[in-house]
Parts: sequence; C-alpha cells; structure tokens
Amino acid sequence: MSVAFNPPPGWPKPPAGWQPPAGWTPDPSWPPAPEGWQLWIDDSAPNAAPTSLATTEHEKVPADADSTFYAARIAYLEAENAALRQRGAISDSPDASIELDDARVLQDVGIYRYHHPLESAAAYQERLADLEARIANVIKSDRAIAKSELFTFNNSLAQGRKMTSDLGKLMLRAYNAETDNALRTLRAGNVLTAKRRLEASRTAIARLGALMEMRIDDAFHELRIEEIELTADWLMKKQQEREDAREERARLKEEEKVRRELEEERAKLDKERAHIAYAIDALAAKGEEDEDLLRRLAIIDEAIVENDFRAANVRAGYVYVISNEGAFGHEVVKIGLTRRLRPLERIAELSGASVPFRFDVHTLYFSEDAVTLENELHKHFASRALNQANSRKEFFFATPGEVREVLLEKVGNLLEFTEAAAATEYRQSRGAWPADISR
Repeated sequence: MSVAFNPPPGWPKPPAGWQPPAGWTPDPSWPPAPEGWQLWIDDSAPNAAPTSLATTEHEKVPADADSTFYAARIAYLEAENAALRQRGAISDSPDASIELDDARVLQDVGIYRYHHPLESAAAYQERLADLEARIANVIKSDRAIAKSELFTFNNSLAQGRKMTSDLGKLMLRAYNAETDNALRTLRAGNVLTAKRRLEASRTAIARLGALMEMRIDDAFHELRIEEIELTADWLMKKQQEREDAREERARLKEEEKVRRELEEERAKLDKERAHIAYAIDALAAKGEEDEDLLRRLAIIDEAIVENDFRAANVRAGYVYVISNEGAFGHEVVKIGLTRRLRPLERIAELSGASVPFRFDVHTLYFSEDAVTLENELHKHFASRALNQANSRKEFFFATPGEVREVLLEKVGNLLEFTEAAAATEYRQSRGAWPADISR
C-alpha cells in the first residue's frame, strides 16, 4: 500500500514523497489538526479522495463518494477558514497579505474622508438601524449566499441542495463572524483595514466553495461594506461632536472668566472713581483744587471707557505667539487669542500639567479686532499646521521670527517682540536627564 502525508489546513504542504525524519514533531505555531484528521492516507486506491480535501473547481469528486467524504470536507473547510481568519491574511495568492498596522494605514490614506456624509451622529445611527434591518431581511430570505441548485449528493438533487444549504450556513456564519469582529474592533480611522479583511474573507469563501459554485452574494457583501463605512463615519462624527462640545465648553468657560474679570474691574474702577470724586468735591467745597486728583480721575474715566468697550466688543483681545521648545521643538509656535484683562494668566494656564515645561511668550499684541488678526495668521500658516486633521488646533511649524514678519505686515508696528526663547526649565532639565535619553 502507498501512503501520502496529508497536511491539515494551515500546515505547509511538503514535497512529494516526503517522509518525516526521526523525532519530527509539528511546528507549535501551526494550527491544531481537526479532530479525527488522518495525517497519512492511502493514495494507491483508485477512488481515493483528494489528498487535502481542498477540492477546486477543476477537480472531480469521486463518483462513489459517501457521506464520510463530505463530512471530512466540511470539517476541512471549517478548519481552514478558522486557520486563515486566525492568521488575518486570506487571499488566492500565497504571497498576498493584508496591512494590519493601523498607524501605517492611517498615514497612507491621510485625512479621514466621510464615505456617507451626514449632519450628525444621530443621523448615522438612524441610517445604521435601517441598514441592519435590510441585512437581516437578506439573511432571512436566504439571499446572502449564492450557490448552485444543481449539485447532487448520492444521485439526489434534494440531498445535494440540503448539503449546499448546510455548508452555505457554515460559510455565512464565518463571513458574518469576520464582519462582526471588524465592527467590534473598528475605530474612527482604521476602516480601510476592516474592509480589506472582509474582502479577503469573501475571497477565501469563494475559493473554498468553488465546487458547489458557492460564494457571498455581491449585494449582501456591498451591504456589509456599507455597514463598516457607516460605522466608521459614525465613530468619526461622534468623536468630532465630542471635541466640538469640549471646545464649546472651554470657550464658554473662558468667556465667563472674561465677563467676571471685566465686571470686577469695572466695580474696582467705579469704587476708586467714587473716592477720588468725593475728595475733589470736598476740596471744591473749600474752594480748593488738586491737579493730581483731577489727572487720576481722567485716567480712571479712560479706563472705564476701555473696560466698557472690551465688555461690548467680543472681538477685542490679545493675540499671543508662544513656544515650548522642550515639548515641541525650537521651530514650533502656538498662535492664539485671549480676551483676558491679564493675558499672562491665560499663558500660565496653558503651561499647566499637560506640558512638561512652561511656554515662552514672544509677543502679546492687543487688537480691537483680534479675532480677524488671529484668523489671518492661522490662514497664512495653515499648510504648516502640526494637526492637519483638526484645524481648530493652533500649533504651527514656524519660527517666532517668521510669525513676527507676517504680524508686521498685518499691523505695521510692534512695540515688543522677543524672537529667542529662554526655555529656562527645559535647558535646566537637560543636564539632569539620563545619559541614554536621546537629546
């Protein structure tokens, strides 16, 4: 009797006539063989089943094949599909693979683009609910798997249809499991990886079911691809809405601080003015006059006018240019706006626990239309923004000197601008860093 080695699914196929050397054991990284798998089979019998049971569309099933053969084939298909899914790379070509590094995929595809633009996350949820109902309807109506209706088993068309139906359910379960796994692990940016894996799973199922002309129906596959796209869009929209809400809360909080500062400043000015006015009136009753008190009263009146203007004009404020060499490097600046009466307090807040070192201030420029000035600076350096996916961030690849030149073009004159960053904490810290830390 002549026997041949019969590798289980997921094992490499040895050369013809291969015999295991003494003490040979399978590689532990190979998937386990299905229960009851025969590693050695008789290949001398005229009606022996195909060695690997991986029958292709060009191979013929033995005329006297019985239920044992088909049961073994179903076990083979199930085991091979599980092994391929475990490896995460299924393809007709042995050299093909799927890029599973989400970081690399995100870098390759660039900025996220919506597949199905909708107004809100709630709108995506409604669309997904409708899509899920359509997917369920296709499955219930047995239209998810395309298969031959002419396959016979034991010379019986009815038994053949029963067998294709059972095998189709198995394949559909594997395909849906792959889809559900992709949906569970989906994040806002890795949709391309998920779609590639689903395409690979569909290709593998079409190859394994070629004998019975069995494959995932095109329309059903498109529905599940759309489900992945909509879910990714929903995740991204939800993330954007959370960021918008967070920034809106921060804006309102900042506006409230500004309002309180202006109110407190106005109360302080009113109190001081009342004291000076009382003193002036008292002197006037005696027929006396104090020039110093009159000058102080005029200064306070100007401060009150300015304070009222700041309270009424939400566009007035300070445009600041700051940097943090220790955190972002020496050619990165932040260009922002604050309406605070004491803008350095805002810079101190930005220098909190979220960054390792304090920010250095290059300029604080007061403008009656600071909003427009800030927008113009942001537009000028837009192509050099660190975060190209979120235009609301305010960090740019630019030196303080480059920003100074643009700012001079916009305003004509700057009273104070410091180009060199002191970066005191950063420079003091570098000398104490571990020797193996890259500097």
